[in-house]
Amino acid sequence: MLACCEPAGLGLHMTHWSTRSLAKVAAERGLVPKIAHSTVSLILRTADLQPHRSRYWKTPTIDADFERRVTRILWCYERASDLAARGELVLCFDEKPNIQVLERRRPTRPVRPGQAEHQEFEYIRHGTVNFAAVLDVHTGKMRGWCPNRNDSEHLRAILPELLHECCDARRVHLIWDGAPSHVAQETTTLLRTLYPHVRVLVTPAHASWLNQAELLLRAFSERYLKRGSWNSRQQLVEHLDASWREYDQLYAHPFRWSWTRQKMHRWVERHAA
Repeated sequence: MLACCEPAGLGLHMTHWSTRSLAKVAAERGLVPKIAHSTVSLILRTADLQPHRSRYWKTPTIDADFERRVTRILWCYERASDLAARGELVLCFDEKPNIQVLERRRPTRPVRPGQAEHQEFEYIRHGTVNFAAVLDVHTGKMRGWCPNRNDSEHLRAILPELLHECCDARRVHLIWDGAPSHVAQETTTLLRTLYPHVRVLVTPAHASWLNQAELLLRAFSERYLKRGSWNSRQQLVEHLDASWREYDQLYAHPFRWSWTRQKMHRWVERHAA
């Protein structure tokens, strides 16, 4: 079917099809004498084809290292209650770097009956702010920081405060992605020297969605960053510092994690096949 071919394969420079371009090319190529784009739309709908749509797709490298890393992380999620009962904690850490500090040029008009909120289109930039957060998998509670830079030096300044509340734990399972600041030699040395009870679990490349802190930051951003307006970096920093505390009071709960080791192994088998 023409819709399943790339336009470039036919010598065209279009990057994708529309119903009108499909109708035009089909007629020019002699596939049909004449056809309306509405008829093309009906044919595509019947065939369950949507050439006008596209989704990003990024698959991690499925190998023994991938399975080993994922298995360890999923084991922590599945056994979180048992680990807590024997004095072990599971923590997830992630960053949201370079949050733009935007101030609307005019005040936002609040919602009214029959009228949605109106927000000024133009804005003033006041730089960016980094936000780092740790999630307690057992309770769903978070803690946040606003480091000046997203590098190993500033991460190492956060770690003592992050791990201080876990000093009585028999073991801490710390899950994060493979960001340069996380896997830097200085960070690794600090953890190994001062915090030998911390077991670091790094998510595989292109599989940071295994980190529950990503879900946390997504939910947090939706409630506390979307549609915001700040007149300075300091105002946003103060807002973030107050917001993660409010999040813990109002919304904190353990995530319902349904992707198990068994499901992962079945997914790997299907991918290999």
